[in-house]
Amino acid sequence: MLQMIRTIGVGMFLSFLLVGCGNDESTVEEFNKPALYWYQKIAKNISGGYLDKADAYYISLKSEHMRSPMMPAAIIMLAHAHMSKEEYLLANFYLDEYNKRYGAGSNREYIEFLKIKASFLGIKDVYKDQKLIEDTVTNAKTFINRYPGSEYQPLVNTMLVRLYMTQYLLNENIAALYDRTGKDEAAKIYRDKNKGSVVQQSDITPPEQGIIGAVFD
Repeated sequence: MLQMIRTIGVGMFLSFLLVGCGNDESTVEEFNKPALYWYQKIAKNISGGYLDKADAYYISLKSEHMRSPMMPAAIIMLAHAHMSKEEYLLANFYLDEYNKRYGAGSNREYIEFLKIKASFLGIKDVYKDQKLIEDTVTNAKTFINRYPGSEYQPLVNTMLVRLYMTQYLLNENIAALYDRTGKDEAAKIYRDKNKGSVVQQSDITPPEQGIIGAVFD
């Protein structure tokens, strides 16, 4: 439910990019242009680092040329651009857009991998992002089962192990907090969660940069 709300929120954000004053860098006042024109505007603004403007030009491309053969490339280009800026929620929005429109093709495996990567890198606070961690674990396991011979499987496996480690350490930290406050039953609940874990405390040596980002650093 939370992920659905986030997706709707991103969609609303992009929808309102065209609304605002004429001097707003994310406002597009042009209309009725060829698909190539909008595509080139998207590429130019991505190159210049103006992603808000690129998003707005994407809306123009989508509105005027939804069936253009340039649409898939524009979507992937924007997804990568937002990932490079660590804007993972927006990146996932574009990847969902791609899957919704073109996901039946051979690129679906790659898009699913990018979605897992974006979600994984989007975990910034393990305490606040527990639902995102759980969802990413589920999606990673689904990917491994769905694409057993995938060239991306080693990276997905690595992310999955890192997520398991994160969950294990999180449970231990919460249990230790309850220990300090004398709530033994609550501490036991969180330690019991780790009994079925595929990793153990002895397996974990947290990197200096944190468990999450270390995979791609």
